[in-house]
Amino acid sequence: MSRTEGLRGLLSSTTFLRLWAIGGCVNAMRWFEVLAAALFTLDMTGSGLAVAVVSAARTLPMLFLGAFAGVMAEAVNRKRVLVVGQLVTAVASATVAILAVLGQAQPWHVALSALIAGIVWSTEMSTRRRMVGECVPPTLVARALALDTLTNSITRMIGPIVAGTLYQFTGLGGAFTLSALLYLLAALLAMGLKYEQEIRRFVLSHVPRDLAEAVGFARGHAVIAGVLLVTIAMNLLGFPYSALIAPIGRNHFMVSPALVGMMAAAESFGAFLGGLWLAGGDPPGKGRTLMVGGSLLFLVCVALMPLAPLFWLASALLVIGGFGSAAFANMQTSLIIAHAPPHIRSRLMGLLTVCIGAGPVGILLVGVLASVLGPLGAVSAIELAGLAAVIAAGSLWRRREQRQPALVAREV
Repeated sequence: MSRTEGLRGLLSSTTFLRLWAIGGCVNAMRWFEVLAAALFTLDMTGSGLAVAVVSAARTLPMLFLGAFAGVMAEAVNRKRVLVVGQLVTAVASATVAILAVLGQAQPWHVALSALIAGIVWSTEMSTRRRMVGECVPPTLVARALALDTLTNSITRMIGPIVAGTLYQFTGLGGAFTLSALLYLLAALLAMGLKYEQEIRRFVLSHVPRDLAEAVGFARGHAVIAGVLLVTIAMNLLGFPYSALIAPIGRNHFMVSPALVGMMAAAESFGAFLGGLWLAGGDPPGKGRTLMVGGSLLFLVCVALMPLAPLFWLASALLVIGGFGSAAFANMQTSLIIAHAPPHIRSRLMGLLTVCIGAGPVGILLVGVLASVLGPLGAVSAIELAGLAAVIAAGSLWRRREQRQPALVAREV
């Protein structure tokens, strides 16, 4: 299938377009709020650890609720989950905006709003992201997910830039007003979705059994187990560097909030370029090679970033690292969709969400390291640990895959 035919097939699906647009709105505001909250907390407290705590609040629910969300998504209408989730997040952001306008906003208000948004985010993989992979023909699944990942990269790039600029000129109130409006737009788009699913009866007492079944399946499957291991390593020891972008940009490179936003967006820009390449055709090589290799490229670049003598050189390293994060993110979901049977797919996506939920632990870790080693030393230390962890996970994945050769033929 040619690139043009594949893109035409995706854009002809109204359901895909709505889900794609919802993802664009939600992801843009997610990264928008992360930077705006970090800048506000830094201005109020001057503490890198406080910034890390506020950032961790957004991802903490994924660790504890991701698996439950996966079970729930098989028993509750996923469209309804999308609509309610965006409305709740819009209310939380609007509340912060009102408090900021009244001059009453405090870091704990921002952290509480982030926690609420994180609860909604914990349903993302098992609802919207799964729906993206199922609303198109099987031959277009990889491209649909690659395009969705590409959009996430764009929003991670645009969100921080707009946040830094808007915060500089309008403060926290203006920033969170915009995010509340876009969450409302996402809710309206979700209301118009035409989506049907087979719903099985939800029995709360069966949740432990259902989760145990998903864990057992993942442990016995080389590819899915490999994806989960690499995801844990990247979210625990790779991506938490972003929590220190604000103090690195403001206190080390001495740049404005707008330029801090540009630095926060640098890795996303690289991921956007990498996503363009992946969305343009079938992914080259094995999923394991792309996911592990991309992760290693990302980790090396971010580990070198603190050694850069100039702001623009540090940002350039993050751009290069973004190519690796694009490969990681695309394979992360594509491999689960390709290898998971439909009856257990949401539960496995829920487990993936739990693995992503290792992020807040990593954010708190890098915050503690920053208080001891400084922000630059903390970033280098945690990324080097991430390199070791991904190499170990990739080696184990390769050995297990060699013992299950039939899986290789099913690679996306």
